[in-house]
Amino acid sequence: MKWLFALLLAVLIFGGAAWFGYNLFFKQEIAVQKEQRGEIQVTPRPDISLPEFQAAAKLRQEGKLPEARAALIAFIQKYPSGSHVEEAKDLLGDINIEILLSRTPSPEKTEYIVKPGDVLQRVANHVKSTPELIMRMNNLNGTMLHIGERLLISHPEFSLLVQRKPKLILLLDHGAFFKQYHIQELKLSPKQPPKVVAKVAETMAFHDGRRVGFGTKEFALSTRWIRLSAPGYVIYSLPDGAHPTIGQPPPPTGLGLAASDVEELSSLVNNRTAVTIID
Repeated sequence: MKWLFALLLAVLIFGGAAWFGYNLFFKQEIAVQKEQRGEIQVTPRPDISLPEFQAAAKLRQEGKLPEARAALIAFIQKYPSGSHVEEAKDLLGDINIEILLSRTPSPEKTEYIVKPGDVLQRVANHVKSTPELIMRMNNLNGTMLHIGERLLISHPEFSLLVQRKPKLILLLDHGAFFKQYHIQELKLSPKQPPKVVAKVAETMAFHDGRRVGFGTKEFALSTRWIRLSAPGYVIYSLPDGAHPTIGQPPPPTGLGLAASDVEELSSLVNNRTAVTIID
């Protein structure tokens, strides 16, 4: 009888070990293979961040721009790797631009009263802005200023962070995220240093194949480029819904963005704008 008891004990021990090993290793492996073949439907995890993103988007739809901006900033900080973080950044950038170019009160805006002898370029230099940004913020139809006119002025300190691999250009204000632009076309030399420090060299406008200057009647219909001080880096315009045709052919190397994005970005930067380029 002792041998029978020993045999049963051995069966229990080795059988239990085999059952445990099957469930721990082989059963999991079989389940993974079935999942990869589509034989098992994976139950999606609930998206806990979606209601907060939708609430922030609704604030924007209701015209509550400062509240929407605060909600999106909090959302991005709370869900930095969430499934809606890129949408949130795109929406936050649009709201930041809306606030910047509107009469919506914000701490970064001040009022400037035009004095005798003031011209738009001089005012822009004095307040460290750009003439086009001042025109867009104040809905000016031309560059002529009038004594006593009250201009709304913003004092951003913009810089650019070009990210080559994710194909993004981040516009930063005092080092913080302001807006991101998606690079649609990337044409660069294959040998690129891991990091390039540069600045905006100039903003350019083309109409009918020739350069045109700010304030001219052709400027409003022009194609915009932004040339950086790093060799081979030109931010150039590609056709989009608002600009279905582009008269100026693209440069041999550079970063292609939607024409509306380049037009907007060129109004925000100047030759003091710092640029960092990374992978």
